[in-house]
Amino acid sequence: MSQIRLAVYGKGGIGKSTTSCNISAALAKRGKKVLQIGCDPKHDSTFTLTGFLIPTIIDTLQEKDFHYEDIWPEDVIYEGYGGVHCVEAGGPPAGAGCGGYVVGETVKLLKELNAFDEYDVILFDVLGDVVCGGFAAPLNYADYCMIVTDNGFDALFAANRIAASVREKARTHSLRLAGLIGNRTSKRDLIDKYISHVAMPVLEILPLIEDIRVSRVKGKTLFEMAEGDPSLEFVCNYYLNIADQILAQPEGVVPSEAQDRDLFSLLSDYYLNPPVENQKPTEEEELDLMMV
Repeated sequence: MSQIRLAVYGKGGIGKSTTSCNISAALAKRGKKVLQIGCDPKHDSTFTLTGFLIPTIIDTLQEKDFHYEDIWPEDVIYEGYGGVHCVEAGGPPAGAGCGGYVVGETVKLLKELNAFDEYDVILFDVLGDVVCGGFAAPLNYADYCMIVTDNGFDALFAANRIAASVREKARTHSLRLAGLIGNRTSKRDLIDKYISHVAMPVLEILPLIEDIRVSRVKGKTLFEMAEGDPSLEFVCNYYLNIADQILAQPEGVVPSEAQDRDLFSLLSDYYLNPPVENQKPTEEEELDLMMV
């Protein structure tokens, strides 16, 4: 199997890093050698895998005055749960510099260390929404983009902007959108409304359970938590399903995003005029139900 490179995007706070870490662990469970690269100045992408905030590449480069020859793989690559290797790119100070530059320097260093091509899967976990070329830089190195969302307006609005970035990058790169991942949601009706307008696959809808959020706080993947609590194994199967779909190297899509005004009308109308099955029963209907 040729190397697969993934880029995970989504609205800030939607759960990209938790999702990314569990997908990386699932890929490792399938016997793959995985490298997860956190692309966020917070440098906490891999916390769920390692249990601590690992040093960043940009900080290490600065300490060595950007002398690449003075840096060894063990200076920047850390092993996390399941043998997943972890890297944190880091980022420039707030309000200064470009995140895209930092991602470029990270890839450059890993290639200098002959590390970039040693993995079956490389996963880039990218901060927040795509609002500039810097945030979109990991798409330059990816085969697939996966978008994490929920069943809400804001997350789907962000997903649409990310889809636009994928379409733009696909003009010059062999990039495809693998699909959406619904994170911690009990419904998917708004997601279905969106994909009926903007055709794209849905890889998985993760259940609304508190343990997914708690795993982030504990610094443990769901797979590690399930070792002590077998009742969580069913959640791990969701991530394994995503991993299996990616390892099958799907064709993916080049999305055609909705225009902002059209999307706003589409989603807001769904809230204001929900389908009949989603509407609350009238007082008279409630009385009839009570009588029955």
